[in-house]
Order: sequence, then C-alpha cells, then structure tokens
Amino acid sequence: MEKIRVAVLYGGRSGEHEVSLMSAASVLQNLDKSRFDVVPIAIDKGGRWLLNDLSLIEQGAKALPVFKDSPAVVLPPFPASGTASLAPLDAGKTLKGPAKIDVIFPVMHGPLCEDGTIQGLLELADVAYVGCGVMASAVGMDKDVSKRLARDAGILVVPWITLQRGTYSRNPQALHDNVAKHLGYPCFVKPANMGSSVGVVKVKTVEELPAALKTAFAYDTKVLIEKAINCREVEVAVLEQIEDGVAPIASIAGEVIPHGDHEFYSYEAKYLDENGAALKIPAGLSPAEQDAVRRVATDAFMALGCEGLTRVDFLLDKDTHQFYFNEVNTMPGFTSISMYPKLMAASGVPYAQLLTHLIELALKRHRQKQALQRDYSAELGK
Repeated sequence: MEKIRVAVLYGGRSGEHEVSLMSAASVLQNLDKSRFDVVPIAIDKGGRWLLNDLSLIEQGAKALPVFKDSPAVVLPPFPASGTASLAPLDAGKTLKGPAKIDVIFPVMHGPLCEDGTIQGLLELADVAYVGCGVMASAVGMDKDVSKRLARDAGILVVPWITLQRGTYSRNPQALHDNVAKHLGYPCFVKPANMGSSVGVVKVKTVEELPAALKTAFAYDTKVLIEKAINCREVEVAVLEQIEDGVAPIASIAGEVIPHGDHEFYSYEAKYLDENGAALKIPAGLSPAEQDAVRRVATDAFMALGCEGLTRVDFLLDKDTHQFYFNEVNTMPGFTSISMYPKLMAASGVPYAQLLTHLIELALKRHRQKQALQRDYSAELGK
C-alpha cells in the first residue's frame, strides 16, 4: 500500500517556537514509518517556510533544527491537481525533495500557529490537517473567549478581569480598585493568547501589578487577571473517536505538582528545569472525582467545538473540592515529557497509535469536507 505523506510543520512565529521544535522531534521519531513518509517543514521566526532535509535531522534529537539554507517554499491556496503541493518561493527553481502532501501535522503552539491562522491557510489550500479547525483553534487560544463559552455551558470558571492594551495606563487606579474588589491578592496576570505559561506572572501585591502587566503585554494586546485560588492543577487529554456520533475519549486525569521554587506550572518548570514539576498519573483523586473531571473535560471539548485532540486543564479547589475550567490546549505539547501523550498512553493509547489515530481523523474530516456542496444549486432547494 502506498505510504501517506505527512508534512510535520513546526517552529512558527510565536513565543513558543522552541517548544514546537521539541514537540516536532517527538512526533517525527514516533510516527509509524511503515505507513507514513515524513516531510519536515520548518517555519522560522521570520515566518519563512523551509523544506528541511530529513536525512540531516539527527534521530533521537530532543529538538528539530531549522536549517536556514533549506529551500524556501509556499503552500499555494489553490491545489493545481486536487492534491496539496509545496511550491518553491523562487519561481525559477524546482524542488528536489517531495512536493505533494497528503496531510499536515502542525506541531506548533501559540499565536500564528495554534490560533486558527495556520488552520485557515490549510483550509484554503484544501489539505487535510491534524487537530482542531479554525473556530475551535481561535477560541481555544483566547483564554477570555474560551472561559466565556465554558461559563455559558454551565462549567465553573474562576473570576477574571480582561484588560486591553492602553486601558491601564489611562486609569491605573481604577484597575487597582477593581482587582482589589473582585479578585484580591494573590492573582495571576497572563496574556490572553499564549500557551506554555509564557508571560504568566503570579502577583502577590498591588505594587507587583504594573511589572506583571508589562510582561504580559509584551506577548499580547489583551491580558487576563485571574483570582488565585488554593488549588491543585489537574489535566485531562481528550481525543475524538473515528466513528461518527461517538463521545470522545477522555483520559484518566493527571496532576501537575510544581517542585522547588516554582509556585505554579510556569514555563521554566515545564521546559527548563528537569526537576521543576512532577506529572502524577493518575492524579490523586477519588473515583468520583476522576469521573467528574473527565465528564467536564468532555463537556468543554464539545462546548468549544473541538476536533481531533485537546488537553483540558482544570484547577481543583483544595477548600471546596470543586473543579474550575482553566483553559484548553488545542495543540498541546508533544515532547517526551508532555502531559497529553503521557495521559493517553496511561489510558491505553500509546504514542505511535495516537499519532496514527490523529492522522486518520484528519483524512476522514478532509474527505467529509470535500463531499460538501460548494456552490448553490436551485435544484437542491426543491
């Protein structure tokens, strides 16, 4: 049987570029080579797409390289022959490597990667791709919008305030009063559209607030200020099933336990400090709590219109024992130490099987979309 050609798209123009390099290395190394041909495509920090040479990528490497001298390519938004094909950026050149692509695995995180922008481009190019579509990717990345949707679906969320760039500088005292009245201290300040805890700061006093806002606004034009609760961090991996009309798979819940000087699961604890946190699988929950959080994770997946895969993160209040929706990750980390693949493996779906499942889902969804009527016919309305 002819192999399926999978383009692993990685890098990107976001603060999570380096995380993507690690995630992509794990995906590339664990794809079933008997079924898939792999084409590595890097997006550098300037936004150029580079067709990298698979033979030059070291097997077992923790992060995929971005070869600056690789041929620059584009993915035209008009497939010439019904199959998505890469084209050289320089019209006078031809590609020596594979050009046609069956499915794209966008192993990228953060803005311009995971927020619906890449997904929209792939829709225009009419190519199958792994993960959530445009809408779910966009709302999943925006913590403010995703919390609103979760709240409207009856899912508990912690109180928060949304702040646009420029509002604070016009009237800082008004914000100080608002935070003190509705949230209190400590609280968390975070960019609305970032992941991997990039730009997140725990604020303990009002004096620390300006510096935290400056950090968050360096990554986004909208930030959230959230009430800090005495909590545990619990995560559930959700995976769409191949069969139509069947509820998605919700993994057993895992728990993130920060170690040392890390007060929460920060970027440093996730990726820079090998001993920054422990991932406890399964989480130390009662059977009833496990059932409850898995059920709410599925509810959040459906409420946000997710497809393919999503990791749903919760805060478990140590005092009230209630689960609060924190955020979703529509393309969660896929490194060797990331929670999503570990949770799925612990729930009976090993890494290689998970990747194959996601690619099969992508191809199925693409076939379904291709079967849709694209132009209006009066005959259809009769």
